[in-house]
Amino acid sequence: MQEGTLREQATAAARRAAQESTAPARRRHPGELAPDVVDDLQRAASPQTAARYQERLTSAAEALERGRYGDARRMVQPVLRDLPDLAAGHEVAGLALYRLGEWRKAASHLETARRLTGAVDNHPVLADCYRAMRRYGAADDLWRELREASPAPVLMAEGRIVAAGVLADQGDLVGALAVMAKAGEVPKKIREHHLRQWYVLGDLYDRSGEIIKARRFFGLVADHDREFADVAARLAALGR
Repeated sequence: MQEGTLREQATAAARRAAQESTAPARRRHPGELAPDVVDDLQRAASPQTAARYQERLTSAAEALERGRYGDARRMVQPVLRDLPDLAAGHEVAGLALYRLGEWRKAASHLETARRLTGAVDNHPVLADCYRAMRRYGAADDLWRELREASPAPVLMAEGRIVAAGVLADQGDLVGALAVMAKAGEVPKKIREHHLRQWYVLGDLYDRSGEIIKARRFFGLVADHDREFADVAARLAALGR
């Protein structure tokens, strides 16, 4: 039984959500921002100024996607200084700060982006910030909002894993398993987010002492990807 595993999986899920987000700051093609971001820039600044900030925001988004989080944070600061109501700028800053482990600052920027857009794309990341700060009630509220929004299955999976991690951090394994209950189904077409959820279920059942169920879900993962995380070692430890 590895008590840190679910916490690590929850954080990894939020990071994947940050990478895969369809939020407005994400570039649609190399050198391009999403059209709605460009529209926001043009409304907020003169044409000459908007073009300059568009270039800077594009560079910041590119740095974020390439894992240069410090650079992304630095590049977006002048945009936020002059355009404090630009949601895409707060989004880039928040995601960069999250990857740098600066939970409080990241949450502040992501909350501002959330207020400006009403979008739920970054809810798993924001919830993981609150989980790290032990603001569990705020994380629970985000999970409820995400469920009500009925987002894409991948985003829902990431949010579910983080929500389970929030409960497990508080010692509520029964509640964490309840959150993950729907993830136990085996669809006709299996994707990576199914493996991630099955791994979390295996971990939760292992920690709860339900070895047979833990073997089942770790086995489902291994049947499709023996190299996934440490699933082979987890199965070996369970006698399979």
